[in-house]
Amino acid sequence: MKNRSLVTQFRLAFAWIVIASITATAITYALAAVLYVKAQYKSIYPANYYERQIPDIDAYIRDKNTALLLQSGEEALQRTINGNGIYYQVMDNEGNLLYGTSHEKIFNDKSELYSRLNTTIKKQNYYIHTVPIIDDNGKVLGAVALLYQLKISYVGVRGWWVIAVLIVALISPFLYIIGFTMLFSRIFVNNINRPLQLLMDASRKIKEKDLDFEIDYHSDNELGKLCVAFSEMKDELKKSLSAQWKMEQERVEMVEALAHDLKAPLSIIRGYSEALIDTNIDSGEKLSKYLKIIKGNAEKCSNLVQQMQYTMDLERADVQLQIVPVKLSEFLEQKVHQYELQAKQKGITITLNVQGETKTSIFIDKDKLERILDNIVSNSLQYTPAGGRIDISVKAEKENIFYKICDSGSGFSKKDLEKAFDKFYRGDEARRSKDGHSGLGLFIVKQLLEQLGGSIKLSNTESGGACVTFQHKVFSNNF
Repeated sequence: MKNRSLVTQFRLAFAWIVIASITATAITYALAAVLYVKAQYKSIYPANYYERQIPDIDAYIRDKNTALLLQSGEEALQRTINGNGIYYQVMDNEGNLLYGTSHEKIFNDKSELYSRLNTTIKKQNYYIHTVPIIDDNGKVLGAVALLYQLKISYVGVRGWWVIAVLIVALISPFLYIIGFTMLFSRIFVNNINRPLQLLMDASRKIKEKDLDFEIDYHSDNELGKLCVAFSEMKDELKKSLSAQWKMEQERVEMVEALAHDLKAPLSIIRGYSEALIDTNIDSGEKLSKYLKIIKGNAEKCSNLVQQMQYTMDLERADVQLQIVPVKLSEFLEQKVHQYELQAKQKGITITLNVQGETKTSIFIDKDKLERILDNIVSNSLQYTPAGGRIDISVKAEKENIFYKICDSGSGFSKKDLEKAFDKFYRGDEARRSKDGHSGLGLFIVKQLLEQLGGSIKLSNTESGGACVTFQHKVFSNNF
């Protein structure tokens, strides 16, 4: 029943109340009827029960005749009457009461008494049958009046339980309606209360900042859907709070990383600035060296701040792509030529292998692609030892361009492979490098590729070097 809608549950509960009440009432009426039939023979006198006794009592009176005028005849007369529904009055020939169970004067005078002899009349809801008492000479010496009613009567007090049964039977429909309403309404309310209690408990847990709970209620009705919606809200809230926590952690890490990276160049700037102030430098060459060091470290600080600003700009939702036509082969050759100038200083060889149709122009955000390549290749140049090599492979397809940049350096550690794209992640190698970095390079690359509809993956070569594989889509000219 709990899987049905609340309206259906209510209707079913109402239907069950009606059906159960009618069934119970019918059973009660059937039992009452059986008891009534049996009571006809045991506790209830029929309406004409006393009327049927009148002929026998009449015969008894005529047989005893004048003996009934004496008080001693009362006991025998009473024994001839069965039950308490017949009242009698023995009178003299003037209509005056001699004895009896009825004490009110029945006949006003002698003439009225004589006119009612051997007749049955109705007076004040009673039937009155008058039997004359006549002596041997035919003179009327008195009379016996028998009073009775035509109605159902009971055998003493035992008949009252039958009345109680009949009353209960009459009011039983109302009792059953009340009883079954309480029963089925409790069932209906319990079906509603359980999920509501679960929701209240869940709300309390959320208030206590505890989101590690499940709402164990599954149903297709409104309450089940409400529980599902509440669970989804809880999951989204958990994700949102986790995201906020992560953002807060990133903010703390950003401040720590920025402070860490700015500390060294600022210390150098401060040291050389103090040296310029405190000492007299006559040598122009030494002065120039100091100023170059100050300038270089100031540029490092500026680059770190710019990189942080660029990262914040990347995470904005309204970033617009600047799509322009680019001849991929020419663009790649120019970039490799720029890298070769830096590579020669460490004796590193850079090779470029381009496959596919790269002579025609493709539409892409040139600045973003250039920044992606600069970040990846600069990392390879930093971690590739002297005399090593960097291989750049590019495969152009109709809708996507695939890149693979591998070096002969130390490769990625297991932790690097898991966390390299996290903001502010600084691997062990990065920490040991003398220049250091902000830990934003690969994070920026991943963000840029996602904006270009691409993806990136890290791996190691069989010889142990690092490999970065990425791809981006080719945009149409009407983007």
